[in-house]
Amino acid sequence: MDEETRYEAVRSRDGRFDGAFFFAVRTTGIYCRPSCPAVTPKRHNVRFFRTAAAAQGSGFRACRRCRPDAVPGSAEWNARADVVGRAMRLIGDGIVDREGVGGLADRLGYSARQVQRQLTAELGAGPVALARAQRAHTARVLLQTTELPITEIAFASGFASVRQFNDTVRTVYATTPSALREAAPGGRGARRGSPAAGIPLRLAHRGPYQAGPVFDLLEREAVPGVEEVTGAPGARTYRRTLRLPYGHAVIAVEERTGATAGAGGGAHPGGWLDARLRLTDPRDLTTAVQRLRRLFDLDADPYAVDERLAEDPRLAPLVAARPGLRSPGAADPAEAAVRALAGAACAERLVQRYGKALAAPCGSLTHLFPEAAVLAEAEPDGRLGTLAAALADGTVRLDPGADRDDAEAALRALPGLEPAVVAEIRFRALGDPDVAAPGLDIPDDWRPWRSYAVRHLLMEGELRN
Repeated sequence: MDEETRYEAVRSRDGRFDGAFFFAVRTTGIYCRPSCPAVTPKRHNVRFFRTAAAAQGSGFRACRRCRPDAVPGSAEWNARADVVGRAMRLIGDGIVDREGVGGLADRLGYSARQVQRQLTAELGAGPVALARAQRAHTARVLLQTTELPITEIAFASGFASVRQFNDTVRTVYATTPSALREAAPGGRGARRGSPAAGIPLRLAHRGPYQAGPVFDLLEREAVPGVEEVTGAPGARTYRRTLRLPYGHAVIAVEERTGATAGAGGGAHPGGWLDARLRLTDPRDLTTAVQRLRRLFDLDADPYAVDERLAEDPRLAPLVAARPGLRSPGAADPAEAAVRALAGAACAERLVQRYGKALAAPCGSLTHLFPEAAVLAEAEPDGRLGTLAAALADGTVRLDPGADRDDAEAALRALPGLEPAVVAEIRFRALGDPDVAAPGLDIPDDWRPWRSYAVRHLLMEGELRN
């Protein structure tokens, strides 16, 4: 998009572009999402940025009205397979907070200087600035949704010191952490989550969202002990356990039918899924949220997907019937790979035999899915043992920054993995939006959204799931 097109999106408060770019106003020192309901600024006072971090780095603070830090992530980062797309997925997963820029560079196979140069050149911000913007958002969420002491929130958000935390909050939000907490909906008396009850969140998405098919899929695939779906269609709750870098979580996401108007009542609807996260360590919040977003495909751009697929006469009526159909990913890529190979019945057996039991069961949720290293040692023979060993020793990498082509090549090199299993792993574990089911007539005209086309065909029963 050129700047005039971006300005037209701002003038029309077009929610389709929330998260795709940000705009800032020189006269106020504030940056916003495109759908901000405030009076449209004059064109000569507006600057555009690819990321919130770039706007913050140029001295602008986040708008308190439209909350630009709460927008869905750019769909571009999930679609792109280059180093910038891979880096953005890894930063979203919290790799810079856990391993620093050096760890990010090692995962990408580049030097730290090369990563810094590429990100800064394209996005206007390097990995440290991008991670800092993410920490600020996490801090705001914890301040406004939990009763954790402010000092604990500072370190849980990924900051190295309380001073760094205070300085960042003042820079990004132009207020103190205490004042930001009091500015939460409901003010000082607002009900907030406790460690036992969990952290309540709204997971934003752009455009229409077909929640029913996503929850149908999760209900069919649910592995007892690790997952469950309760309630009637239209009002279901998906719950699962999830292993995270610092501990584990029990998460719950509620089905939400229909779309709600985006910020400012713009012409293009958006909405959210309500979630609640019970974390054994609050430092895992950012990672847990990102993994849920990948599982529910919340950063997709349904407008781009539907527009492209609707050009095909075979798909046009399917798109019209289900606008905003998503292609679910995985909360735990290694788990998704094992399940793609093992099947539901075997996955349940693996959980009961090798999964780590929760110290305190949460309803029917009793275990974490077994780690690949545990499976490789417990059942070393056959295809499952081979895959588990490859996942454990890094021969096959499925983390958010993995090169998808390299991962597929490594999977194909393992003995006994059928092409359909490899495609399913790329489809779900790697969250690739452009996977064609092997052996099926999936034309190249559907690129780069063939995964969504396959979902439409599965919904119509034209393909077997």
